[in-house]
Amino acid sequence: MPFTYKQGTNNKGEKAMENNKQAMPTHIAIIMDGNRRWAKSQGKPAGFGHKAGAKTIENIVRYANKIGLKYITVYAFSTENWKRSQDEVSGLMLLLQNYLSDYAKRADTENIKIKVLGDITKFPEGTQKSIKECIERTKNNTGVTFSIALNYGGRAEIIKAIQEIANDVKKEKIKEEEITEQLINSYLYTKDMPEPDLIIRTSGEQRLSGFLAWQSTYSELYFIQKNWPDFTENDLEEAIKEYNRRTRKFGAN
Repeated sequence: MPFTYKQGTNNKGEKAMENNKQAMPTHIAIIMDGNRRWAKSQGKPAGFGHKAGAKTIENIVRYANKIGLKYITVYAFSTENWKRSQDEVSGLMLLLQNYLSDYAKRADTENIKIKVLGDITKFPEGTQKSIKECIERTKNNTGVTFSIALNYGGRAEIIKAIQEIANDVKKEKIKEEEITEQLINSYLYTKDMPEPDLIIRTSGEQRLSGFLAWQSTYSELYFIQKNWPDFTENDLEEAIKEYNRRTRKFGAN
């Protein structure tokens, strides 16, 4: 049976989603690993796994919206993924373009807001157009904010922020002594989002692979053996249950 949550407050007086001592994380991020392995296990090409994975994304985001999650972020295409075969990358670009054009309509109907994290200028023009139209169409929605990391790398994001800060120092828009964690946050792709409370990775791999490198300092990590296309709403619930079994100290005793 799925969780039902109600609005409450935590011990700091901040708003939280609670039911029977189960608290809803504000932001869940997911490394969707295992599409290719899932396809290979069925004797299918990689593209078959990516299509199945896209369907899983839609199901999980819809469910996250239903249970009241505020933010969900997925790692869809990293800066390192360009190293894959040309056929696979081309297939991914076409899938992304077609899928976003179609999905924007359903997301809008479901009150889901779509954002993209990463440098989309490297994508083909058609893909860029679909991304921008998807963001524009859903920008005023008030349900879950669904962020898709595309051509994203944690180190690349930090380098970009440093370059922009250095440029603004040079232009005397800011002073060196004004550089703080808060200032750096304001130069990141996630500047208007909370840091992830929980990061899930599928397929059994136990590393972050550069995902939200700055933002994940105090994130709880949850690894599951299932490949991404097999990930279900029940698996998301189990991850939230595990999150609730942990004590987050943020460096305190």
